[in-house]
Amino acid sequence: MVTSNPNGKSVLIIGGGIAGMQAALDLADQKIKVYLVETLPSIGGRMAQLDKTFPTLDCASCILTPRMVDVARHEKIELLTYSEVQEIAREHGHFVVKILKKPRYVNTETCNGCGICVTKCPKRAPNEFNLGMDERKAIYFLFPQAVPLVPVIDPTACIYFLRGKCRACEKHCPTHSISFDQEPELTEVEVGAIIYATGFSLYDPSKNNDYEYNTFPDVITSLELERLVSSTGPTEGCVIRPSNGEKPRKVAFILCVGSRSQRANYWCSRFCCMASIKQAVLLKEHDPRIECTIFYMDIRAFGKGFQEFYERAKSEFNVRFVKGRVGSIKENSQEGNLLLRYENIETGYVQEESFDLVVLAVGAENPLRKPPSFLELDDDGFIAVMDRYLAPVYTSVEGIFVAGTAEGPKDIPDCVVQASAAAMEASILITGGE
Repeated sequence: MVTSNPNGKSVLIIGGGIAGMQAALDLADQKIKVYLVETLPSIGGRMAQLDKTFPTLDCASCILTPRMVDVARHEKIELLTYSEVQEIAREHGHFVVKILKKPRYVNTETCNGCGICVTKCPKRAPNEFNLGMDERKAIYFLFPQAVPLVPVIDPTACIYFLRGKCRACEKHCPTHSISFDQEPELTEVEVGAIIYATGFSLYDPSKNNDYEYNTFPDVITSLELERLVSSTGPTEGCVIRPSNGEKPRKVAFILCVGSRSQRANYWCSRFCCMASIKQAVLLKEHDPRIECTIFYMDIRAFGKGFQEFYERAKSEFNVRFVKGRVGSIKENSQEGNLLLRYENIETGYVQEESFDLVVLAVGAENPLRKPPSFLELDDDGFIAVMDRYLAPVYTSVEGIFVAGTAEGPKDIPDCVVQASAAAMEASILITGGE
């Protein structure tokens, strides 16, 4: 156990997504020591899974990767990936935090990220980054632009851990960086402030059997489609129907799945409308012959340029918008596709229509990593703030701040703004305003 920075003139940031990275860079540029803890093997968060961002359709990786590299290279940022916060205690105005660093079974100091170990590994396992739509090796990089670019061995899939044989990765590693005898390490740090940037989880439509998700393979979620259109995804950017591998000709988007619903979550998840419009445009760019229809209750295109992007989707890309709820999805046995039954509010009729692929725009829920019991949650299950308008980063505990979607659903620009605000408040606290 190692105790770091005993004077508490440092900040712990929990979560290495876009909000956590922005807060870390803002603090580090003020010469403040930052401990950035991320439970996954790489920083990047949800944004790393996106293909492009709305409304500009900029490449998400092109925006994110340089920032990830800046975080890793900054002398004031100590990056603790594949690690989890175990305990937080308040002592004499500071926080004493215990952090568990999980074993990668790869030496991060000597590994050069060549990837030979990955190519030589004979064992495969479901790829979590691609939501199980393809497979990865038992030793793997989370994604191609991972930071740090050091693989991790999955002991639940590795042949050596399961049977005591193989060790192919060790035999072929040119830098001798494989270390099967690594153990979990417990580190203790003392900090003056903490920023929670733990992100969000996506609503699971199988919980309420929404629209036959997990029943019909051609009913997928918005994030699954995001991985399909990405060049680093399971199909290298080729959009196909999971059922038969064919390219879809008619695609339906159903909005507000898990949001604004008494059966699931009653709040609006804010980014779903624009994300679905973006995905419809991306599909049309991939293949102009694809017909995209968006079923909605209300289109909430708030923000600079969003209304213009919505109008452009209709006029330039011929994306069709139908105001009304989809009531049910059935399999059309004759055509081999999906039959949607829906109400069209504009016409006043209940209609049926066949589609090749159905995309569920699932909403955001409270963070996957639960905050400690001493932090209050709001009525929606997100980390509560003192005042959403006057104190939007202050939690119920002095010295602990929140940023990004851990506080509530929001898009990337709003996450960045709130992260910078949290960083400044933490800076003022630990420096006395100097």
